[in-house]
Amino acid sequence: MNYYAVQVRTGKEENFIKLAKNELINKGFDRKTCDSLLWIRRRLFERKGGKKKETLRPLYPGYIFFQGNELPADIHWILRRTPGFFRFLKNNKDIRPLTGKDKEILEHFLKFGEVAEKSKVIFDKDNRITVVSGPMIGMEGIIEKVDRRKGRAKIRLSLNNNSMLVDLAFDVIQSSEEKNG
Repeated sequence: MNYYAVQVRTGKEENFIKLAKNELINKGFDRKTCDSLLWIRRRLFERKGGKKKETLRPLYPGYIFFQGNELPADIHWILRRTPGFFRFLKNNKDIRPLTGKDKEILEHFLKFGEVAEKSKVIFDKDNRITVVSGPMIGMEGIIEKVDRRKGRAKIRLSLNNNSMLVDLAFDVIQSSEEKNG
């Protein structure tokens, strides 16, 4: 399966998906085709005014993905004409599916669904994080910063040679000291 990255107006990904799916339905495409448009998000918990609030944020801000063996010309033009569209990756004249590490990381997150929930982690006596389950499993090597108080880890993602730092939520299930003691 291939994944084509579509750069859209940041913060307007949800609106773009709705408009594009409506247009696909109006042009006679089935639900399966509409479901090929993916918007990968992450669930975070934020404190504002002393209250904890659950939010969904994009994992790849400003990007949605089309999943398919190829990107048919009619779908290509529908996406291009949807308000908020910027470009396809690599570029509009040379549209290529994701490959290598970009594809690998996207598929990793898709195994957990379109919304990355909290991961379960433990910390060892040296304060090193070990992911036990969830979307961060196997990604300890790209964790750049951990904020235990907020329950977040910053990981570096890349897409088309551009890197971005994103927060992913975690729950500490136990530290190894509690486990051993």
